[in-house]
Amino acid sequence: MWWALILFQGILPAGFVLAVGALIGAIAEGTPLLTPLLLISVVFVLMQLLTPLHSQVGSLLGEHVSDRLHDRLLVAAGTPEGVAHLEDRERMDELTAARDFDLGMSGPPLHMSMGFIAGGLVEAVSGLAQAVVLAAYAWWAPFLVGGAWLSTHWLLRESTRWDRGTGEVLDAQRRAEYSYRLAVDSPAAKEIRLFGLASWLTDRFASERRALVELRWHTTRLRRKPMRWTVVALTVSGGLFFWCLGRDAASGAIGLGEVSTFAYAAVGASALAFGGLNWALSLASDGVVSVLRVEEAMSSSPAARSVVSGRATAEGMPAAEIRFRDVTFAYPGMSSPVLDGLDLTVPAGGSLAVVGVNGAGKSTLVKLLCRLYDPVSGAVEVDGTDLRDLDLESWRRRISAIFQDFIRYELSLKDNVAPPGAAPEEVLEALATAGAADLRDLDRILSPGYENGTDLSGGQWQRVALARVLCAVGGGAGVVVLDEPTAQLDVRGEAEVFDRVLEATRGCTTVLISHRFSTVRRADRICVVDRGRVVELGSHDELMTLGGTYARLFSLQAARFTEDQDGAGSAD
Repeated sequence: MWWALILFQGILPAGFVLAVGALIGAIAEGTPLLTPLLLISVVFVLMQLLTPLHSQVGSLLGEHVSDRLHDRLLVAAGTPEGVAHLEDRERMDELTAARDFDLGMSGPPLHMSMGFIAGGLVEAVSGLAQAVVLAAYAWWAPFLVGGAWLSTHWLLRESTRWDRGTGEVLDAQRRAEYSYRLAVDSPAAKEIRLFGLASWLTDRFASERRALVELRWHTTRLRRKPMRWTVVALTVSGGLFFWCLGRDAASGAIGLGEVSTFAYAAVGASALAFGGLNWALSLASDGVVSVLRVEEAMSSSPAARSVVSGRATAEGMPAAEIRFRDVTFAYPGMSSPVLDGLDLTVPAGGSLAVVGVNGAGKSTLVKLLCRLYDPVSGAVEVDGTDLRDLDLESWRRRISAIFQDFIRYELSLKDNVAPPGAAPEEVLEALATAGAADLRDLDRILSPGYENGTDLSGGQWQRVALARVLCAVGGGAGVVVLDEPTAQLDVRGEAEVFDRVLEATRGCTTVLISHRFSTVRRADRICVVDRGRVVELGSHDELMTLGGTYARLFSLQAARFTEDQDGAGSAD
């Protein structure tokens, strides 16, 4: 329908020119005016009706295409089993271009682009149809007039070229989008207002958006020489045609109606210069190409293929131990490894706490355990089997984790605790164990942006995330990963909740990462990681007796805690 309307709308102006010429000829010759007037009326009404109809059809088509592209992008980005493709700079550029194609940051969204594209194509068909009308005057007239207007596309072709795939453009696009998100999304709202950053943010967005516009302007601005040749071509062709038309009109070779028709048609042929495959098509097609490029990249790049599923089942694992055997790992683009020959054994059914300074490799160790990445060298083994040989889906069903940057889903409380689904009783039990027994309305949306929705405090959210872990344990997970699980709880709440969690996960293999030693000391064994290697390993008492890094860090934190308590007037 979109294409049919383009052709029909493009032909109508030529019909209108013919009808007007017939009316003027009838007036000059004194013949009845009814037929040309009716023809003009029909063509005019159709032109008025088809424009909004075509706009609506184009908008729906653009939304349909946009939905399909977003679907394909979601599938492509979610297909790789690891996360390296989402953190690699080259892949991030591809994702930025693909993700932003419909946000209006570097061009109109697709539902609007379809209107611009259709307008250009209607102009092209209209100009071509009116140029064809000139063939009734002389065989050479369509080529002279139409060819001159068509030449503008070739002469000015450089002014429409813009490579959006360069690093400079994508960087400017990413910066502009980030500033925009800071302004319109709620997480940053408090600090922006508290520190009076609204004007700063507006100026920043305007500057970055202007940089993006200027990049395009400097690439596509009109050149002097092509403009000069364009004016010459149009002046010569138009002057020659109208001189011939005026000569024939003066000699009586053609009548007044024909003069009017051919003059209007010659002017109407100028639509060829403004119609065709315009700038909007280039921007829209760039979005499509970006999505297709992401699909290819996600299926073929080393980053996307870095985590490949094995075939062995992980059911019942680990029964004996998890072992990191001489593991070395570095993130893409980093010159030095985060883990450097790390050796560590985690006995099945026990709890191991991992401590160390920031950047020591603690969270990286957990990512390898969850197979979000694979080691550069060495292996992570479960009961002697390389993790890479296990079926990935089967292994991840055995893992339950809370990360320090856990997700706060804008979904119901029930879906936040058990996204794959669970019985209401199981969800409530998990919430109670996590210390969130007061949260019982499982259908309440945890976001104030929805009707009857609500937000939670940081501590409540952390308890909900812990309940998510416990619910997965109830569903069969045997390995529990706790990455700063109680960072937003007070000290008493932390101790109480962690004791409950340890009790609820008894029999599971638990790996804990925390900077709070009051929590760490409750683990069966404690591992100190420094510069990507294990430097100390043992129980709390053993490491305190050793008097090494752990004992020093524990004493420093205990001393600060004691000072805080004394300052508050408590002898406890």
